[in-house]
Amino acid sequence: MIAKEIIKETETKMKKSIEAAKREFAEVRTGRAHPGLIEGMHLDYFGTPTSFKQLASISIPDPRTVLIQPWDVSIIPEIEKAIGNSRLGVVPSNDGKVVRLAIPPLSEERRDELKKMVKEMAEKSRISLRTIRRDANDRLKKMQTEKKISEDEYFKSHDEIQKVMDRYIKEIDTLLEDKSRTLTEVR
Repeated sequence: MIAKEIIKETETKMKKSIEAAKREFAEVRTGRAHPGLIEGMHLDYFGTPTSFKQLASISIPDPRTVLIQPWDVSIIPEIEKAIGNSRLGVVPSNDGKVVRLAIPPLSEERRDELKKMVKEMAEKSRISLRTIRRDANDRLKKMQTEKKISEDEYFKSHDEIQKVMDRYIKEIDTLLEDKSRTLTEVR
């Protein structure tokens, strides 16, 4: 029973790692405007890190423009600063009421940079998954040496964790492949 809890806990941690990777991948621009580019960005709003989607209406009036209309116009400079500090590579402009992001087409050189960056992000996610697996296996090994679980249960749980790991690694590979294809296709 204890080993099952470790497996369940490990899967939950891996799921969270995948969600974080998905958010990171969404922030990589592909030459097309979409809300995911900035929805996950945060800024300090009255001492609390708050996401853009909680502070503003985000719309896409055309394929190359993101329009951010904050409910409190006093935060426009903070929004511009957050976008400037991000890895979007886009310069925001504002008219006092809304912030506009003009998404330029990607150059071949920038596409290659973004592909490298996405590969690095995928590798960091894989490392995170491996770390989670190692921690779970260490806990199982400790339980086995303390005779809390049998050797058979240890090996069975170890295999189960590896299967979960393989499934999530495959998901990271799919995310990487999809994002790389998107970066290549957009003209």
